[in-house]
Amino acid sequence: MKIKNHWFQQVSRVISPNYDDRPFGEVMSLLVIHCISLPPEQFGGNYINQLFCNQLNPEEHPYFKEIYQLRVSSHLLIKRTGEIVQYVPFDKRAWHAGLSVYQGKERCNDFSIGVELEGSENQPYTENQYQQLISVSQALIKYYPNLSVEHITRHSDISPGRKTDPGESFNWDWFLSEISK
Repeated sequence: MKIKNHWFQQVSRVISPNYDDRPFGEVMSLLVIHCISLPPEQFGGNYINQLFCNQLNPEEHPYFKEIYQLRVSSHLLIKRTGEIVQYVPFDKRAWHAGLSVYQGKERCNDFSIGVELEGSENQPYTENQYQQLISVSQALIKYYPNLSVEHITRHSDISPGRKTDPGESFNWDWFLSEISK
């Protein structure tokens, strides 16, 4: 996978308005793994794109009435098919982590790259997703010198008590061992 001007080449782009500049001098030094499904526990469709672009219609599902006004984004989404969508260039701050702390440092959005997996915390992720996530992680580590396998974390680890994703269904140890190969 190739990165040019902080965008992956040969992946889909859906530009989210939900990002801003990173604080001056802040570099990408953390990769955060998330999961998302809209509506909850349902896969496919265009609802994640709509959420990240402030276009989610609250009338299309009861759950959407709770979240349609959120202003959130992620750098990447890996769909269950393995398709990758990029919403925000990596040098910009996507709004994915919320209240968060990593190794004593608050505001993880300032220094992290967020990757969403289309999925839920209690259903297995697909082989295509794992393979793409491994490729994405390796490419980001290669391109950004302050990223490393040691600085990949789960959303639940930086927002304990508030978030639980990507959940117990994510094979964390295997994933980390595969990146290191």
